[in-house]
Amino acid sequence: MVTGKIRLPRLLTQYRNDVIPQMMREFGYQNIMEVPRLEKIVVNMGVKEGAEDIKIFEQVSVELSRITGQKPLVTRAKKSISAFKLRQGASIGLKVTLRRYRLYEFMDRLFNVAMPRIRDFRGYSEKSLDGKGNLTLGINEQIIFPEVEYDKIKKIQGMDVTFVTTAKTNKEAKRLLELLGCPFKKG
Repeated sequence: MVTGKIRLPRLLTQYRNDVIPQMMREFGYQNIMEVPRLEKIVVNMGVKEGAEDIKIFEQVSVELSRITGQKPLVTRAKKSISAFKLRQGASIGLKVTLRRYRLYEFMDRLFNVAMPRIRDFRGYSEKSLDGKGNLTLGINEQIIFPEVEYDKIKKIQGMDVTFVTTAKTNKEAKRLLELLGCPFKKG
């Protein structure tokens, strides 16, 4: 039996100690429960070669599970499309939904370790916000994450990362994500 406290993720501690009080001052919230928070992060990878070459699909699945710390869910085609040589039920992508502590651990690694490794990166645009307080980012290569072993890569693969928040407006969501370390373009 293990005794002792569970170590909270650094970003979660920062959110509770710094972000909540600052957001309450800036937006005039009366109650701590009004302050927007992250609900989940969804990481999505489309793997079009998955139907043809299962080895590539398996390798990308292993890489995504190393990056996120959670086993990905295989997404399948809903219907056949002959123009794309796609059959109904074929494996076409991978998806991971991160919540609670894993969400903050992944976010910390993404903002502080992976994004600084992107070449010529100047930040993400505010236009990536959807109007309801959610942010979707596109990442071109999985090799920016240190968990991916460069020698074992069979295919350079991109991914979409969606941050789902409880914020009502883009302004609230942008400020929340800025305070947590998300790099936005200046001006």
